[in-house]
Amino acid sequence: MSGAGKILRIDPPAAIPGGEVAIECSGFDTSDLRSCVVHFNGTPGWLVAASPRRVLVLVPDVGYSGEIEVHLASRSGRTSAARLLVGNKLADDLHMVANPAFDPDDGSLYVTRSGSRGQRMANSLLRLNAAGELLPVTDEIVNPTGLAFDREGQLYVTSRLDGTVYRVSVFGELMPFASDLGVATGLAFDREGVLYVGDRTGTIYRVDQMGAAESWARLEPSVAAYHLAFGPDDALYVTGPTVSSYEVVLRLDERGKAEVFYRGLGRPQGLAFDREGNLYVAASLHGRRGVVRISPDGNEAEMFVAGMNVVGLAFGPEGEMVVATSDAIYRLALGIRGLLLD
Repeated sequence: MSGAGKILRIDPPAAIPGGEVAIECSGFDTSDLRSCVVHFNGTPGWLVAASPRRVLVLVPDVGYSGEIEVHLASRSGRTSAARLLVGNKLADDLHMVANPAFDPDDGSLYVTRSGSRGQRMANSLLRLNAAGELLPVTDEIVNPTGLAFDREGQLYVTSRLDGTVYRVSVFGELMPFASDLGVATGLAFDREGVLYVGDRTGTIYRVDQMGAAESWARLEPSVAAYHLAFGPDDALYVTGPTVSSYEVVLRLDERGKAEVFYRGLGRPQGLAFDREGNLYVAASLHGRRGVVRISPDGNEAEMFVAGMNVVGLAFGPEGEMVVATSDAIYRLALGIRGLLLD
């Protein structure tokens, strides 16, 4: 053990399979890189880079979720174990392009098979119930994108194909709520129950409770989608990937005036707040991809969950975080309560 070195910490301390974690260590023997291995519950990860003080590795699918043991091994021996929280895959064969959404009534989770622009997918909107069953809701919405529940527990879904927001009943019945909203993507309700919808060509619409829409703010067009979330300060926070590699989270006040809340993310997408005011964003930070946590004042950011192809997230009723990649969803028991707007 004396020549094996020591693991000091794993950054970030949580991941989904495929995510890249940095293992900070001391005295790790890298004199023969072919002998260097990182074991996750006995399964080797894909080594990206290694030095005596720092190892970058992709987390393998170990067939187990929760806290797992991580060891470094080389020709000098094996380190003592450190711990990493790994997410549990809930469902795959999906096509997510934004946040999933929890039903406030029964805790079920709504997800999408969105498809490429104009592609009609079978069972485009689905519900994962408490028993873990993935049940079809409807296939009548083409390219479902943004999902959000209002204060009465009613689900709203945007279609980026026809620029419509649909209201979906518990029986899967659809009713167009607002239309002519461009390439409608993200949506969010404010504290008063007013709906805001992001058109990725550059408009944020404000939609009243009768479905009448007005242009509320103009932003730079996005190459993918707008993602919206209201913060504890009642401001609207917006992400929308552009061609830049040093992108921002915008904060819009009650008049729709935008300012930069945080700058320095790569391809920021879905976002959500916890009850302490921390903002979580699906994005890359300093070249590493996953879920980034930003402090309430916007001054500090850190990688919080490592993962590839992460597009969104949501907080569940039991303090769990659900992380959505483009094709799957994962659950991590992090004990974080999501923000509720009364």
